[in-house]
Amino acid sequence: MRVDMITKEYPPEIYGGAGVHVAELVSALRSSIDVRVRAFGSERTEAGTRSYRPPVELDSANAAIQTLGTDLAMVGDIAGADLVHSHTWYANFAGHIASQLHGIPHVLTAHSLEPLRPWKAEQLGGGYAVSSGIEKLAYENAAAIIAVSAGMRADILRSYPQVDPARVHVIHNGIDVQRWRPVRNDAFLAEIGMDTARPSVVFVGRITRQKGLPYLLRAAELLPPEVQLVLCAGAPDTPEIMAEVQEGVRRLQQTRDGVIWIERMLPRDELSAILAAATTFVCPSVYEPLGIVNLEAMACGAAVVGTATGGIPEVVDDGVTGRLVPIEQAQDGTGTPIVPAAFVADLARVLTEVVADPQRAADYGRAGRERATKEFSWAAIADTTRALYAELTD
Repeated sequence: MRVDMITKEYPPEIYGGAGVHVAELVSALRSSIDVRVRAFGSERTEAGTRSYRPPVELDSANAAIQTLGTDLAMVGDIAGADLVHSHTWYANFAGHIASQLHGIPHVLTAHSLEPLRPWKAEQLGGGYAVSSGIEKLAYENAAAIIAVSAGMRADILRSYPQVDPARVHVIHNGIDVQRWRPVRNDAFLAEIGMDTARPSVVFVGRITRQKGLPYLLRAAELLPPEVQLVLCAGAPDTPEIMAEVQEGVRRLQQTRDGVIWIERMLPRDELSAILAAATTFVCPSVYEPLGIVNLEAMACGAAVVGTATGGIPEVVDDGVTGRLVPIEQAQDGTGTPIVPAAFVADLARVLTEVVADPQRAADYGRAGRERATKEFSWAAIADTTRALYAELTD
């Protein structure tokens, strides 16, 4: 069987969970089937992988239109594949058109949904209407949709009621616990200013509305003074949200020490050292289909405090591997807390409870690594995905 995997992100150009997912899935699938990767971006040297850029004629076009141009450049090369599998709206158009042109099944994996990320209109302008329309077209016509969590499956069926529920399959994201593991690097932690003798709360994520970083900065004002806050946060969606985060960090640093902000993308070993040293990792997202970053933290032995939204409750076992923070959210697609002050207060309360008991936090971390190892292996995910491919191509 030959499967063409279509993706915006692929090593070395990865900036989010979808790119991690594709890289790990491809690696696990290639042991038994021919997987050819077609990715956006710079040329890559990996065998079976080809990169594509927008046509030069679209250099001045809206980013969404450049995306469609890149998709169309891929379509002809997909000839000869038995199945095409796309990831995120960026690649969905290529998958949809290739399916029609070559008469092959199109599988897509849902990592997020455009209707549930309306703040992207800030980023894309009219291109957000384009991305939303492309996603709807692809979802309503795909042979199969893979949801990375049951929460995501429910979101798909609510957002796209024309989709047949029988075509939506839950296959969780995974984690490689051999590569993501507890790492000790005292010299690096000292270099960034992280004091292992003090309790710490660590955040890792892009600066985007869905990740809830502004709420965390407000909650951090309520944490005990000895608690450090380590922010591994970069790649802002817009200048506006970057300015909001900068102001929140500045205000926080005026009232407490131990506020560390790392904007550069860290290599896995350095990030693993931070996670392994954390008293707790925090995922304050208001929208999170699953959250690979939670699995990364668990695999590194960190307790996880996460918002009880989306797929997070399917990863974080409340009271066993960490804690869930309650949230009441608007149903207008934004995920905005109905009472932001209540969400901030609950987030601060739960974080304070976890950091106040380092032994229990360590127990959460050990249980989290065990859960990641047993229930979220890429080998099992690849097996389930191959079975779906076989069903569609028989």
